[in-house]
Amino acid sequence: MRILQLHSNYIEYKPIQKEIAMAEETEKKSSRLEEIVVLFTAVEEGDNEKVAKKAINEVQTFLKKLKANRVLIYPYAHLSSNLAKPKEALKIVKAMETYAKRKRIETYRAPFGWNKQFTLSIKGHPLAEQSRAILSTKEEEKKKEKVSDAVKAEEKLKSFWHILLPNGKLVPVETFNFKDHKNLEKFAKYEMTKVRASQQMPPHVTLMKRLEIADYELGSDPGNIRWYPKGRLIKSLLEQFVTSNMTEYGAMEVETPVMYDFQHPSLADYMNRFPARQYLLKSEDKQLFLRFAACFGQFLMVHDAQFSYKHMPLKVYELTRYSFRREKSGEVVGLRRLRAFTMPDCHAFCTDLKQAKKEFTTRFRLCMQILDEIGLSAKDYEAAIRFTKDFYEENKEFIMSLAKIFGKPALVEMWKEPFFYFRLKWDFNLVDNQGKAAALSTDQIDVENAKRYDINYVDEKGEKRHPLILHCSPSGAIERDIYALLEKAYKEQQDGKPPMLPLWLSPTQVRIIPMSDKYTENVEILAKKIEKNCIRVDIDDRVLTLQKRIREAEMEWVLYVIVVGQKEVDSGLLSVRDRKTGKIRKMKPEELIKEIAKVVKGKPYKPLPLPKHLSKRPQFYG
Repeated sequence: MRILQLHSNYIEYKPIQKEIAMAEETEKKSSRLEEIVVLFTAVEEGDNEKVAKKAINEVQTFLKKLKANRVLIYPYAHLSSNLAKPKEALKIVKAMETYAKRKRIETYRAPFGWNKQFTLSIKGHPLAEQSRAILSTKEEEKKKEKVSDAVKAEEKLKSFWHILLPNGKLVPVETFNFKDHKNLEKFAKYEMTKVRASQQMPPHVTLMKRLEIADYELGSDPGNIRWYPKGRLIKSLLEQFVTSNMTEYGAMEVETPVMYDFQHPSLADYMNRFPARQYLLKSEDKQLFLRFAACFGQFLMVHDAQFSYKHMPLKVYELTRYSFRREKSGEVVGLRRLRAFTMPDCHAFCTDLKQAKKEFTTRFRLCMQILDEIGLSAKDYEAAIRFTKDFYEENKEFIMSLAKIFGKPALVEMWKEPFFYFRLKWDFNLVDNQGKAAALSTDQIDVENAKRYDINYVDEKGEKRHPLILHCSPSGAIERDIYALLEKAYKEQQDGKPPMLPLWLSPTQVRIIPMSDKYTENVEILAKKIEKNCIRVDIDDRVLTLQKRIREAEMEWVLYVIVVGQKEVDSGLLSVRDRKTGKIRKMKPEELIKEIAKVVKGKPYKPLPLPKHLSKRPQFYG
């Protein structure tokens, strides 16, 4: 059975004509139902009354989350190519209706066997649209999702939670005073309860659509996003920035495949140690999986390389566009948790723990610096440090040094026994406006994979040895950085500040608005002067009132807005609306250019990916 489940403001439908001979008798009149969950239902071959009951039980569980109790069972054959015979399908649909009413669900059913005209309004929250496949027990066993041993273990893993202070003191989480650390308290609760699914739309989703950055792609698997020109620009600038930082750090950039052989001995073993759900596919006689990180390709590459202790730490970097993880459908929302994402991934191969710890500290500082330059300071995120008990006992001073560098209390997750391939891991996490958290930068000390992949280096004595491997994403997924910036901007708006993106990431850095067509030539000359200094500038030449054009520039978060009229032409001074200060400043063009150049110094630049004149732009959303 296939069900498309839509939490709706209303549905209005009308039977038009019979599609099959055994269609139910009904009147050709319109019906309208409001505040209802519509169940578009296709009954498939092999479905029975047990499947019907199972479907309703699942629906009722979901209704409780929505705090709703009205459903419309709407027979809809277009969801499947493996349909049951009409007589059997009608019997199952009726069984669903009967069972739902027994469960005290307010139940309605559209007539079976008719071609119907309908109008539908769907609510705008992440759980409003859900598709489900209800299988018999036999079919379910056949199609049961394959997950790694690490995923299974992670769900049962026993963690011990503490707060690590900058002075090195370790305090059990239940006795820590969170009075001055409310964000850390939210993060701790999120991590300890492991409730990942969202019950309402996060603010950044509305913003990413309204600002024409990104949107859901309904023609793809959930968690795959479409990027509009402005969003692609932001994403590309972040990718360039992180990559240039990793090159400066000394990492060698490589590129590796996105799919791998499921039966490869090293890969299969590693997958069972990594807590991620995979996409699986078949090609000829091979079962393949899509990568969820750059580890596979980089490890296979370094396995084939010849190097010695003199080359170490050996640093390899890849910007993985894309990595794939089959996150649970209820957890996939906006840019926070995706199934396809861009992950900067850097591995460092170290001779021993002493070298690994030194490199680990360097990367810890580097990641803080990268996030800060992206626009996320340490006050915007929380740190988690995760380790096995034995590693902590043997390396207390080292772990304490990380807390000191971070400069504020960090959440600690401790395990009695090792299960994952790493013994120490840290991650920086943004806590958003719903109290949900998402990891940004991270690094790990891997003690297993060099042996698993038979990666060797030659030591001072000429003998072969396995290195330790550090796994680092210096910024976390690029999509999550954008999510973090949007959530931060929303929070600042709630605090009475103007929301904005960092200037270097703003698609339009300067907007020029002529008071009338009379100033078109002046505006064009000014735009060219600003643009040649690698500043993204556009011109609002639309036939709208001045007030409306200024208001729309504010809605787009343009940081500098220049209105050009006779006064500006005569004086040579610009009237610049500064979004950050909220003031109108009188500036010479050279002063504005110099100010912008100072703010964006050291950041990558790309030209505006849209027509310069707003009158020539398409509207991608709204």
